[in-house]
Amino acid sequence: MPRYRVTLEYDGTPFVGWQVQAKGLSVQGRLAQAIARFSGESPMPRGAGRTDAGVHALGQVAHFDLARAWPTDTVRDAVNFHLKPEPVVVRDCAVVPDSFDARFSATARHYRYRILARRAPSALDSDRVWWVPQPLNAAAMAAAAQVLVGRHDFTTFRAAGCQSRSPVKTLDRLAVTRAGEEILIEASARSFLHNQVRSMVGSLKLVGEGKWTAADLAAALSAANRAACGPVAPARGLYLVQVDYEAPAGG
Repeated sequence: MPRYRVTLEYDGTPFVGWQVQAKGLSVQGRLAQAIARFSGESPMPRGAGRTDAGVHALGQVAHFDLARAWPTDTVRDAVNFHLKPEPVVVRDCAVVPDSFDARFSATARHYRYRILARRAPSALDSDRVWWVPQPLNAAAMAAAAQVLVGRHDFTTFRAAGCQSRSPVKTLDRLAVTRAGEEILIEASARSFLHNQVRSMVGSLKLVGEGKWTAADLAAALSAANRAACGPVAPARGLYLVQVDYEAPAGG
């Protein structure tokens, strides 16, 4: 029974998130339907990250098993045909060992957050960026972000309903750069707490506005108290960019 790994790109706007829920359209559920329609089988794909409602993906990864061995190009193209008209596509497909798990085999996850900092809103990307109608100091945000890098108790930046066993995580990278009128915040870690990236972005925005300093951000982290967090950034600016895995032995 071959195991297939697929890389997905999607606009999270119409979805309740990755995971199947009692009500609403989910990416996982829609992918499962498309697989069933082309293969006649009903596997439930497992994803690398449970993106929330409105969160987008450029490189979400999922795996599923099928009884029949199909060419990977056929799997990709057939699933994409049955995913229409929803804004989700399979970018690529590969056969992987049975030991591969999209979630538990991941060695790193990379997220990007887009802030549009200008007076006028966006006509084309209103559901894909966080519009902030005033200038932000990207340099101050970049410097302050470094206090969050490393291994810390991230309780302050953790959603109340987070199911992770521990609030302690290692944040490998948190970079802030300017690209024209946009400010891009990129975060990398093996795993994240629920709402961690959006919570960090919301607090960094306060730094960009001059309302917080790097010391204020460090104090919020040390407080290990959700009440110390700045406002949580909206889902629409967040993208799961890439998920990393170890190369196969001999590869």
